[in-house]
Amino acid sequence: MNPQAQKKKNLPPTPANVDSEEINKFSQLAHKWWDKNSEFKPLHDINPLRLEFIDSYAHLAGKNILDVGCGGGILSEAMAKAGANSVTGIDLANKSLKIAQLHALQEQIDNISYRMVSVEDLAIETPAGFGAVTCMEMLEHVPDPGSVVRACAQLVQPGGVVCFSTINRNTKSYLQAIIAAEYILQLMPHGTHDHRKFITPAELARLCRQAGLEWLGSSGFTYNPLTRRYHLTDSLDVNYMIACRRPLD
Repeated sequence: MNPQAQKKKNLPPTPANVDSEEINKFSQLAHKWWDKNSEFKPLHDINPLRLEFIDSYAHLAGKNILDVGCGGGILSEAMAKAGANSVTGIDLANKSLKIAQLHALQEQIDNISYRMVSVEDLAIETPAGFGAVTCMEMLEHVPDPGSVVRACAQLVQPGGVVCFSTINRNTKSYLQAIIAAEYILQLMPHGTHDHRKFITPAELARLCRQAGLEWLGSSGFTYNPLTRRYHLTDSLDVNYMIACRRPLD
């Protein structure tokens, strides 16, 4: 298939920065994305907190937003409903995208669209094309997180905000994000995360700096197993989010 034909069918070229096992893992669970009592319950529970953090820095209203690694569209829909002019969700798991598209139709959300394209390819296609970019819970699932960070920096407009979330790499995160979350509390399937792929805040800060992004702020998540609720915290020990800005040219 020639590149033009491939583009017309919205099929990505075989990207180097993708783990096929990760894609397969999420594809097998795709039908459960919008089941709030399924393996995706933690994402539904933290979504209001993610939205609050993102909006406090990116000011979503009236902007064109890109959601990288959108999965079934949980965050994408929330940002669309929060007043964004448009939200584009991208992912390489086709089954997840189909679920996202169907749910948006059911919810009659007309300011959202989805594409199966890598963030690196989109950065070449549409540089500086978005007022804000989000990339949540994805960096720890790709072989080269730095490539994703660079692409996100290229995709946001000068002065625009990029938000990332990932998991810190330390003993506490291993105990909480893997042993407790996957095996004891069974909040998510066994094997969802690989502790070796977790990223420390210092490492992520360096990747952002190398991509030309300025650090704006950060926040962590904490989970109370008694109330089964998540809260924002200043601690970045386990799950955390950061906001960066692309300087004005």
